[in-house]
Amino acid sequence: MKVATPLMLTAALLTAACASKRPQDRPPAPADVAPPAAQTTPQGNVGDAVVPGSAADFKRSVTSDTVHFALDQYDIDAEARAVLDSQVAWLRRYPQVRITIEGHCDERGTREYNLALGDRRANAAKNYLAAAGIDASRITTISYGKERPLALGSDEGSWAQNRRAVTIVVS
Repeated sequence: MKVATPLMLTAALLTAACASKRPQDRPPAPADVAPPAAQTTPQGNVGDAVVPGSAADFKRSVTSDTVHFALDQYDIDAEARAVLDSQVAWLRRYPQVRITIEGHCDERGTREYNLALGDRRANAAKNYLAAAGIDASRITTISYGKERPLALGSDEGSWAQNRRAVTIVVS
């Protein structure tokens, strides 16, 4: 007959102590509690409504948040002017709103070249907005070069979608 050692007794006691206990039932929630107040999402939505001056309002109100560029170009053409003019009108209505303009390129070219070209594209859009009367201190720019493609294909259609400057509402 084996004698129980202190180690075996300790292990048995710990095992018994760790046995799962039945969870206590929770009481039902009070019936007279008001529903939570509507929460604003990061996009500026309250429920299904769009908050004026929000990112969602910007996307809904402007022609587009994106201007496109030709290969190796950063000049603002007539189509880009129309898009930026709609952004100017919205930004004038909400002078407290700050934006960031992201410059993007297609996958061709070196990383360094595309970062520089994306920077020129973002600044071309910023300069257009500033020349139209939007305070330049409200606008920041960043270049992602070819690092954040919108379209993943290696064809002219995909490349054209990736040559862009995108306006993002930040506050």
